[in-house]
Amino acid sequence: MKHERKGLNRALFWLYEGHGPWPFRFRWLMLTFDFVTIAYFLWAPFEQRGYHHVLLDYVIGVVIAFDYLARFYIARHRLNFFFRPVNLADLVVVVTMLAPLLVSNFAFLRVLRAMRAIRAFTFVRRIKILTPFFQRHEQVIDKVTNLIVFVFIMSALVYATQVGLNPNIHTYLDALYFTITSLTTTGYGDVLMIGRWGRILSIMIMVLGLTLFLQLLKAIIEPNDKIESECPECGLLMHDRDAVHCKHCGHVVHIPTRGLV
Repeated sequence: MKHERKGLNRALFWLYEGHGPWPFRFRWLMLTFDFVTIAYFLWAPFEQRGYHHVLLDYVIGVVIAFDYLARFYIARHRLNFFFRPVNLADLVVVVTMLAPLLVSNFAFLRVLRAMRAIRAFTFVRRIKILTPFFQRHEQVIDKVTNLIVFVFIMSALVYATQVGLNPNIHTYLDALYFTITSLTTTGYGDVLMIGRWGRILSIMIMVLGLTLFLQLLKAIIEPNDKIESECPECGLLMHDRDAVHCKHCGHVVHIPTRGLV
């Protein structure tokens, strides 16, 4: 049976998924908020130093919480929504923002907000002027985004586990420097991880990072002829560009076909 939206559900769905000037402005506003908070979490101190930091954390946490609840409320498949990595990351960030005393040792997890960069490309793909470009390079852009998010998250883990113990890591920039040199196998040797967990984290950065980098190269050399368009019936995301029916459930899917120019 087709799901009919009413009242608040319909209004929120219109803002998040609808067409028109107001939904467009709203999504640009949320996109700007995403990148501002990502920048704040990457460069602001993980250990709060003043009252203004605490107040700002609560404000950001409340906004993210309302955004999460609104998207959960309008989701057609709520169980799938809950277990998506990007949404789980938002939930973790909300907990670290609104309950800092309970999770003070895990404040570095706020950098998971960087995963919201993935939503940016989902939104930009809908813009008519840029759509042909994103259709041509969708897989490459997706892999680049995943690699960047991985670097940010690994850098946060390096910072959280090494600051105060490692004489060569004092700031997030130091951790970012180590992550990139490990990922690229440059290995200058001026910054080394300390302890067993430090070595394990170094291995994870090199192995997982190289895997993501190889996936990026594969996307460049062998483009995938799939497009992301969620089936309204079963929630399957990836379909052939010329698909008319979902391969999983047979439901009719409406895939935008503006063409490539």
